[in-house]
Amino acid sequence: MKVIICGAGQVGWQIARHLSGERNDVTVVDNNADLVRRATDTLDVQGIAGFASYPDILDRAGARDADMIIAATHSDEVNMVTCQVAHSIFAIPRKVARLRSQSYLTAIYSDLYRRDHMPIDVVISPEREVADAALQRLAAPAAFDTETFLDGKVQLLGLTIEDGCPVVNTPLRQLTDLFSTLRSIVVGIRRDGTLWAPDPGDQLFVGDDCYIVAHADDIRRTMEIFGKSVKKQERVVLIGGGNVGLTVAKELEARAERVRAKVIERNRSVAERAADTLEKTIVLHGDGLDAALLSEANIDRADAVLCVTDDDKTNMLAAVRAKAAGCPMAIALINDPTLVPLMGPLGIDAYINPRATTVSSILRHIRHGRVRGVYSIGDAEAEVIEAEVLSTSPIAGQQIRDIDFPEGVLVGAVLKQDKVVKPLGGLRIDEGDLIVLFAMTKDVPEVERLLQVSIDFF
Repeated sequence: MKVIICGAGQVGWQIARHLSGERNDVTVVDNNADLVRRATDTLDVQGIAGFASYPDILDRAGARDADMIIAATHSDEVNMVTCQVAHSIFAIPRKVARLRSQSYLTAIYSDLYRRDHMPIDVVISPEREVADAALQRLAAPAAFDTETFLDGKVQLLGLTIEDGCPVVNTPLRQLTDLFSTLRSIVVGIRRDGTLWAPDPGDQLFVGDDCYIVAHADDIRRTMEIFGKSVKKQERVVLIGGGNVGLTVAKELEARAERVRAKVIERNRSVAERAADTLEKTIVLHGDGLDAALLSEANIDRADAVLCVTDDDKTNMLAAVRAKAAGCPMAIALINDPTLVPLMGPLGIDAYINPRATTVSSILRHIRHGRVRGVYSIGDAEAEVIEAEVLSTSPIAGQQIRDIDFPEGVLVGAVLKQDKVVKPLGGLRIDEGDLIVLFAMTKDVPEVERLLQVSIDFF
């Protein structure tokens, strides 16, 4: 498949990495020649320096016979015009655009994206994706990382093992014997900064971060088994009232169960807009790092603080200050993946990476069947992949114990005829099954071969 990716920033680069790794013909376009050079030097892609919305630039990028264009530059308007040019001049069949401004995303204006108006097949909103990720974190407050698979039937949970965890120092194979009806599998462990896919004989120690794939109905029980209390979030303080904070606050207001939210925003006009938009939420104008203002927001009585300003360092410091003031749960928005290792030492409970959520969302929308979803773990150290098993796949018709998976790959869940099944060794994988796999990045090409992703991929 021939794909043009407009924008070679973090999001564009990650998408290019995924798609070029699947042997697609990828061309990256960006007006910053250094970003284009970085992409062509590190990935198996072609690069064009220039403005993505210019017809001659798209022509040079191979738009005349491209199958898809993904417009992910920093400008909404450039992304929209790029899709229009791709449709009107080059008749590119599939067009994906990343749009930030809420005005473009309001449902009453959705007619704008019809083929005879502004022909965009898929609109991705980073703010919407990040708000959804933030709400997921609040729903599983004891987890530092969460993502859903199999249409919400299965959830990935990242849990830190602490003192008092009932299953500490227990070999993983014994967990299956002790909790035979529990539909959850430990698929990844991070210890001393190193992530790996565990063997049945591996044990969990205090301080480990573990990744667990759990059936949606078994999440509460899984949390309790791993020593986490499941507490309802009734009071939430949001630091940052921009698009992300506003979206989260509106979502909390719309929930059936009452959640009392307060928003702190330092920009007066942004705070006024939030106050005008929100009906039940208190909006405070001031600096989220101000101890007196946090006290006024009753931070010590809040169940969680969500730091979602547009500055990583502000988010981290605000989270630390909120924790110091007595808030039990702090979640921070972190764009820079190199800052993530600081989360533990600073005592920040969970983080949201906007780029990772946007990349995952775009990949989920552009794949048809076969690989249905990809979620990147850590700094692209591993991936959780949701895929459909094809009749041509080497794993079809085999029991899990007989499949020659690489060492860094584990099956987390299998969906058979609309029922989620625990992936024990004797389970047979059949054509049409949906499978959730944890794979270290180096093993992803072998996983693709086993899934036959490169054959009949789209």
